[in-house]
Amino acid sequence: MNQLPRQHRMKPHIIGIAGPSASGKSELAYRLVAHLPGTSIVSLDSYYRELAGLSFDERTHFNFDRPDALEWELLHEQLLGLAHGEPIEEPVYSFASYSRLPERKHVEASEFIVVEGLFVFYWDALRAMLDTKVFVNTRDEVCFARRLERDVAERGRTPESVYEQYEKTVRPGRELYVMPTIRYADVVVSGEEALVKSTNAVLDALHLARAAAG
Repeated sequence: MNQLPRQHRMKPHIIGIAGPSASGKSELAYRLVAHLPGTSIVSLDSYYRELAGLSFDERTHFNFDRPDALEWELLHEQLLGLAHGEPIEEPVYSFASYSRLPERKHVEASEFIVVEGLFVFYWDALRAMLDTKVFVNTRDEVCFARRLERDVAERGRTPESVYEQYEKTVRPGRELYVMPTIRYADVVVSGEEALVKSTNAVLDALHLARAAAG
């Protein structure tokens, strides 16, 4: 599919991408950027609450798969800024140390903004800011296999620790907090199909949304 034609917008079009852990949200977000040059991506993972007051061992056993583990209020505040054309300083979170780093990621307001993460549809106020809501639906066993590979290769985890965390918090969080939000989606795509198919489905939805907006 061709790139979506650019046009002047007074307000950025905010695309929310939700779905289970390792479902393929980030890959879809980056593929959309390739079709929508200049698009900014904001990751919900950046907004995990600061745990510096806990020991490293306590942090490793913290439940990161609950909505209250995230400082969504800050994300909401910063999205409001982007919606008004103001740049933000997105936090930078380290999954190796389970804490925020001192540096920040500068994000400029743009015609399209993608917000991706587990609970992007969970909070009413945040969900109300999303112009197009996309849910990436991927089977649990596929998500676990991807997460195992990713966390061992990229986050310094052991296979045993990945399995333990998945059983104790990731899968319960998926069922309690993530999957129920699929009902809010404007577009549901499969995280197991070719990315080009998911990307085109979202781009088609954006075409329709822009046409409806005039």
